[in-house]
Amino acid sequence: MLTLQSDLHGNHLLGALPSHEWQALAPHLELVHLRTEQLLCDSGQRIHHVYFPTTAIISMLSTMEDGSSVEIAAVGREGMTGVPVLTGGETMPNRVQVQCAGFAYRMSAQALKQQFARSDFLRRLMLLYMHALLTQVAQTAACNRHHALSKQLCRWLLIEVDRVASNDLIVTQQLIADMLGVRREGITEAAGKLHDEGLIHHSRGHIKVLDRKGLEARACECYGLVKREFDRLLPRLRQAETVE
Repeated sequence: MLTLQSDLHGNHLLGALPSHEWQALAPHLELVHLRTEQLLCDSGQRIHHVYFPTTAIISMLSTMEDGSSVEIAAVGREGMTGVPVLTGGETMPNRVQVQCAGFAYRMSAQALKQQFARSDFLRRLMLLYMHALLTQVAQTAACNRHHALSKQLCRWLLIEVDRVASNDLIVTQQLIADMLGVRREGITEAAGKLHDEGLIHHSRGHIKVLDRKGLEARACECYGLVKREFDRLLPRLRQAETVE
């Protein structure tokens, strides 16, 4: 059980709550450690818990009949999983799986639904987040279809370092390939070029971003578009908090 609102600040949505709102949620929040590749909810399964990551990164994966999958969104400290429970759905349309191990706050879907129904502030907060999340999903689909793999890789790496607030990523090239829905050989070649240009350093199971501005310059416009949308909405959350 949480005792201080500062405990919530690892997650942006929880950290945006005014005092009376987090006091209502805190008894229902449990800090849990999530393992890499841990399945939180499969496609078509009923949503029993939602997760507010602090250091973990959670992937939303669209899975095909042949078993292949592609990441449609990454959720880190800026957001939460289980949005369909707030829109009237009871099941996940896609797989929710831990991409990078770390911590998150877990809450029962029922408890969140009850507080969502009671709180005007929480409804506004979640609707703004849903808008930003839909922007990410739509832009990811467009990016995967139209942009070169090297640009997709730059976008993906920038999103990851934003989510973990660190330039060091514990990630394999195979995982990146799985997230982007491409062959590992393509990631190896693209990462090698970024390494040679001094933008990243990569070794087995580890990537370090050395030149963020250079990476941004080589990424497609999708990264900037989605980041601007999140940045545009977050100040509105803080303004709403001061009004409360």
